[in-house]
Amino acid sequence: QVQLVESGGGLVQPGGSLRLSCAASGSIFNIYGMRWYRQAPGKQRESVATITEGGTTNYADSVKGRFTISRDNAKNTVYLQMNSLKPEDTAVYYCNADVREPTPRGPKVSNYWGQGTQVTVSS
Repeated sequence: QVQLVESGGGLVQPGGSLRLSCAASGSIFNIYGMRWYRQAPGKQRESVATITEGGTTNYADSVKGRFTISRDNAKNTVYLQMNSLKPEDTAVYYCNADVREPTPRGPKVSNYWGQGTQVTVSS
């Protein structure tokens, strides 16, 4: 069984920065796409940033130029550097990944979610 564990959330003032990390553990051959989502109170979960295994990235318009997604394939870890934070960035941030893992019937790709980490931007 694969687990994704996020860390790095917290309380930050507007204009500040935070760096989120999400480490995958368990029986893993490799990880394809890795993503960050967020969900604010009373709102639907939305995609924030994605990164392919090869490093191609994509961002929501609301975070372009302020957030940077990156990954370390050797550590099965994805990061989200968040700069110039705004109150509207306040949300629970979740990581998501497509993991190729061993099974008795051979390798398969499964999608996993982390438990989420709270980011609060407030003065």
